[in-house]
Amino acid sequence: MNPIHPHTTADRNGRPVSVGTRVRVISVPHTVLEDLDPTERWRVASMVGETFEVYDVDAWGGAWVEKWWHESQDKATSHSLGLNPSEIEVVPDSV
Repeated sequence: MNPIHPHTTADRNGRPVSVGTRVRVISVPHTVLEDLDPTERWRVASMVGETFEVYDVDAWGGAWVEKWWHESQDKATSHSLGLNPSEIEVVPDSV
C-alpha cells in the first residue's frame, strides 16, 4: 500500500486498483450526467470506453480519473470522476 495514497479499491472483476493503475471506464452514473449542461454531458459521456490512470482512491473506494480537452492554445477544460468498482475495469498489463 502506498503511504501517500493509502486507499485501494477493486474493479468490476475484483482486480485490485490503486493510484497509478490504468482502468477503462465502463459506465458513468446517470445521476452524474443529468445535472450537467449538454456540452459537459457530452464530454463526460465521452470518457466511457477510454482508458485513464487512476490518480486517487478515496476513502469510500472511488477510483478518480481525469480527462482534459484542449479547446484552444490558451484554454483547456477537464473533468474528474470518482468511479465505483462496477464502473471500471483494469486494463491488462497495468496491475
